[in-house]
Amino acid sequence: MKKVALVTGGVGGIGTAICKRLARDGHFVVANYAIPGTESRWQQAMATASLNGDSTGLAFGDVTDFEAMGEMVRKIEKDHGTVQILVNCAGITRDSTFRKMTPDQWRAVLATNLDSVFNVTRHVIDGMVERGWGRVINISSVNAVRGQFGQTNYAAAKAGILGFTKSLAQEVVKKGVTVNAISPGYVQTEMVMAIREDVRQQIVSQIPAGRLAMPEEVADAVAFLASDNAAYITGTNLSVNGGLHMYS
Repeated sequence: MKKVALVTGGVGGIGTAICKRLARDGHFVVANYAIPGTESRWQQAMATASLNGDSTGLAFGDVTDFEAMGEMVRKIEKDHGTVQILVNCAGITRDSTFRKMTPDQWRAVLATNLDSVFNVTRHVIDGMVERGWGRVINISSVNAVRGQFGQTNYAAAKAGILGFTKSLAQEVVKKGVTVNAISPGYVQTEMVMAIREDVRQQIVSQIPAGRLAMPEEVADAVAFLASDNAAYITGTNLSVNGGLHMYS
């Protein structure tokens, strides 16, 4: 049965790959975005993959705003149906060593990467519980479990997602709702490819797999956790990092 899937930050590199995969699996996918104009490349990508039209939709809204997310979810429900799969993928970086980090850099990353998970999930979880089926999949990061120089804000936010995941999973598992996290390592997105080549090669040299992840590999993990085959998996953190960090 076709299910409605909402992907926050769905127009980014990883978000677009997730949207494509879930749409190919037969779901109706709604990609959230917050910056006008950023949706055009997503629309082109989905059209090129023949996944536009009846397979996908867009939802504008700032994930840091609780009330705006409520309005967005209600509009999705009115236009497309209740959200049964939620992928919390929205995220930003504002890197700086802690001694130079400003309150604005801290707050921006915590609001977008962590507060957003509450702001969106809170508006869909009751419906999932009432229907007796739901999937919440939160995109964390390898740096949530190993830390990263210059990313105290980002690592703190992504680590918070892991605690959120394990706690909410316990509350809703008996209602047929699973809550899981995925922690990607370095993924071949525009942001990573914009890193100076010698620095990027240094990063790759530390990855046992010897390469960056492709966005589609993260999307494959999302698709599995969203499926009925993962009904007995909840509260887990699935690492997709090529062996960069093997402890969680």
